[in-house]
Amino acid sequence: MLFLARWVMAFLLLALTFNPTPWNYITWARTDGGAQLPLILLLGLLLLVGYIIYLRATLRSIGALGMGLVLAIVAALIWVLVDYGLLSLDNPGVNTWLAIVALSFVLGIGLSWSHVRRRLAGQADVDDVDE
Repeated sequence: MLFLARWVMAFLLLALTFNPTPWNYITWARTDGGAQLPLILLLGLLLLVGYIIYLRATLRSIGALGMGLVLAIVAALIWVLVDYGLLSLDNPGVNTWLAIVALSFVLGIGLSWSHVRRRLAGQADVDDVDE
């Protein structure tokens, strides 16, 4: 259940930043320009903090190779769905949503991996602390 919450938060972070609808940060910041610059900057910084948290945790837990493997598994799953005719890649909007789901899955697994490893192996990850 906690993985689902972490994945949903990663999905929201990515979808709020960009999605194929007009309701996203990048489109809003481009169209509103300098009219609401302080608010654009504040929300951009909040999104940046979210990305730093997720990316740092993901890189520390599964690393770049793990991120690539998870992304490859998601890509292979999409390929299977397309090959069996369950999914079509003709619509660019659907492709964008698929990319958001794939990337959020990578970030969700990255943020959850330490918890999964602790349950499977009984070993906890501990950050290096210099005292």
